[in-house]
Amino acid sequence: MNDPKKKSVRATELSTGGFIARIVGALLLVLATYNPTDRSFVGWVRTAVTEGTLGPEHFFVGMVILIGWTILVVATFRSLGTLGLILGAGFFATLVWLLIDFGILSAESAESVTWIVEICLAMLLAIGLSWSHVWRRVTGQFEVNDDD
Repeated sequence: MNDPKKKSVRATELSTGGFIARIVGALLLVLATYNPTDRSFVGWVRTAVTEGTLGPEHFFVGMVILIGWTILVVATFRSLGTLGLILGAGFFATLVWLLIDFGILSAESAESVTWIVEICLAMLLAIGLSWSHVWRRVTGQFEVNDDD
């Protein structure tokens, strides 16, 4: 039964938990694809090619990862557009520069730079997935794509 005193939250609103879920999802996809530990799809395929054990399971997982990337990249690009992507990348680039300058981050090795870039990429994808919700809350305007 519906409780009239209970505040309802529409499924179209962005919650903190929803944004965190988008960050976690984007991080999982980015880090599952490649990371410096070789515990990733790229490392797994590289090992399989070296050992001669490349099989259909590699192609299946690759297809699942490709579908995930397609969904995230298309949604992010449609939400942010070219200018938004440039501004987002610039934001994260200058943030990383600032954190390195303050001594909070270290970019002395290729491995640390890879981790930094991957986290920034995942954050940009998560923002892209959430931007329509933020835009609607800030401006009161809905974004609608009508692709015929």
